[in-house]
Amino acid sequence: MSKKIKLLWDFRGPEALKIAEHHCIHLREYAALEELEGSEIDITKVSDMYSIAFMIVEEKDMNTCREALKPHRGQLA
Repeated sequence: MSKKIKLLWDFRGPEALKIAEHHCIHLREYAALEELEGSEIDITKVSDMYSIAFMIVEEKDMNTCREALKPHRGQLA
């Protein structure tokens, strides 16, 4: 079983949630274009002023996604 990597984008400010939701649209478009299997894309609302958009990918796809999408950070999923 391969490892999963969670790529994260942090958004802060009063519009953080809306920006994170919009960012997920582009992440889904990228996943469809690149035919990424098993990718999970969603948001986490931390507070009214801080939201996170994330994408979980297979370890084998991590380098390609990281170079193309420039996440703010990553962690093991």
